[in-house]
Amino acid sequence: MTPLYRAFETQAQLDAQYNPSLKLADASAPGQHYARQSEAARSQLRCLLDVPYGPTRAETLDIFPASVPNAPVFVFLHGGYWRALSSKEFSCIALGLQPLGITTVVVNYALCPSVTIDEITRQVRSAIAWTYRHIADHGGDPHRVALGGHSAGGHLSAMCLQTPWAEDYGLPQDPLLAAVLVSGIYDLAPLRYCYLQPMIQLDDGVIRRQSPMFSVRPCRTPIWVNWGAEESTEFARQASSFHAAWLQTGNTGELSALPDADHFRGLHGFEHSDSRLCQWLLEKLA
Repeated sequence: MTPLYRAFETQAQLDAQYNPSLKLADASAPGQHYARQSEAARSQLRCLLDVPYGPTRAETLDIFPASVPNAPVFVFLHGGYWRALSSKEFSCIALGLQPLGITTVVVNYALCPSVTIDEITRQVRSAIAWTYRHIADHGGDPHRVALGGHSAGGHLSAMCLQTPWAEDYGLPQDPLLAAVLVSGIYDLAPLRYCYLQPMIQLDDGVIRRQSPMFSVRPCRTPIWVNWGAEESTEFARQASSFHAAWLQTGNTGELSALPDADHFRGLHGFEHSDSRLCQWLLEKLA
């Protein structure tokens, strides 16, 4: 049998690698955790919700300002495999960061199949440009902005790092001080053969344009690529291969597995100020 991708011969084999919900006793538990913690964040923390950054209804962001003036900023891009969830499930990202004096911006974007991954990438790049130009109006320092994302958001963060910011947006070429990529997908090719394809509708052009592993540019932004230690071998390989490509281009970055974390628990560190995720960002933004 001819493999679909690498050594994987069937969709079931690829689904087992790329559908992290299959390993859960209760597939709804991660979503319930995110929703519960995010509701707590919105009720406990100062926030400004649904701020437009682009012309369509989906192009909004939620700002959780730090209490200190001229605060460093963390922009978060959520996961959901480009076809599910919204900024509201990830208000919880601010729980560990706001007490450290970091303003958190959680970006919303349109979803497949209503739009393509090309369009989602355009939207999140616009959100970063908006943040750079407008976050000072909300107490943030535009010269101290870090980026991060989880799962599909990790992919989108990597695509943002490939952006010709000076040419396309009139920003500094490398406007981001740091980026943390959690459980991202950096080569989209295997997803064409798994359960996601009916929703995300990949073709050769999208895979070529939207696989950041194969288009790394020289970039001064230091990154931390990580994944949950309990995740599949493919998530580990995707992270390691992207990190290797990043370093081969002359860039700087760290690579590690998050201990005692599956695909969903890897994000929980953002809810605790003393976690490695929060402390890494604090160090880079200081």
